[in-house]
Amino acid sequence: MDLVKSILENEQEKATDPSKSTLVHKEIELDIDLGTLLVSDYNALNIKTLKSKSDSYLKNLTRDNVQLLINKIWELPVERVDETIMVKLPKPEYVLPRSRVIPKPKPLTKWQQFAKEKGIQTKKKGKSKLKWDEELKEWIPTYGYKRAKAQEQKEWLVETNDNADPTNDPFAKAKLDKKERQSKNELQRLRNIAKAKNIKLPKVGLPTKDHFPNPQQLSEAVTIARTSTASVGKFQPMLPKEKDAKGIAKEVPGMKRKRKALPLNVVEEKSQNKNLVDSILQKKTKILHEDYSTGTAEIKQSATSNNKKKKGSLKQSKGAKKPKAGKGKRDLHKKVGGRKRR
Repeated sequence: MDLVKSILENEQEKATDPSKSTLVHKEIELDIDLGTLLVSDYNALNIKTLKSKSDSYLKNLTRDNVQLLINKIWELPVERVDETIMVKLPKPEYVLPRSRVIPKPKPLTKWQQFAKEKGIQTKKKGKSKLKWDEELKEWIPTYGYKRAKAQEQKEWLVETNDNADPTNDPFAKAKLDKKERQSKNELQRLRNIAKAKNIKLPKVGLPTKDHFPNPQQLSEAVTIARTSTASVGKFQPMLPKEKDAKGIAKEVPGMKRKRKALPLNVVEEKSQNKNLVDSILQKKTKILHEDYSTGTAEIKQSATSNNKKKKGSLKQSKGAKKPKAGKGKRDLHKKVGGRKRR
């Protein structure tokens, strides 16, 4: 019954107002942005009508706002293109918000940059994934694992020269060359990534200042690299003015430390011993300072007290009664625990 009533009400509205006017009156003018076809209505809603007849009220409100937008569009200059009426919209005034930042275009790789400069165009559209092979008489994919298997079927025999070494395996060499090409491509891919992220990479075999800003670090790296052999750098030649880094012998196991020269006289020996004692006493060790601060009288008293304690314990042990034996009254028939005689 409710559905029938709503249909009858709609029919009555159409009968009373068969064609609504294009002129719409609003108390507050709408904010219309023709560039984005956006209409903002700031007029107050009629809450009573919205609660009683929500569908019809929202339809009428939408119709009036759309009518005002269409009226504004028809005020713009009109063109006819291929029997269709076209309107050129102005630049948008309202800036639509974005949830994320506009993505930046990816930087071109070396090959893409070279192809762009030389005008090389790759034709990917219409290119088939399969290619007819006259030798195998079948369709072979242009890429993928099946293509590699087909290549192995084709290259089952490799021609060699008469002077070639018979011990060398051409198939193993081909696999090694393929791994080298793959590693080279991977290195180039990583270089492209570093170039896109503005990361400075050192040249082959030459470190940059970013890696070793201090000359001491560079000398340590050179010394460690030279002594990282099985002979700890014994057979590695040094440059004319090259010297081992200071304090590196502690970090490199097996590297010989330079021994200090023996003192030439008694004065030098006394100064070396004094420096050694001063370096020990300057360390913040509680036990050493306590032993150093205690006098000889306190040490003697502690020693005598320890000796007295030991003597007292011995006297007590001498004065104790010895356990008495059984005096031959042992019954051999009873099982008594003890050591077995052999």
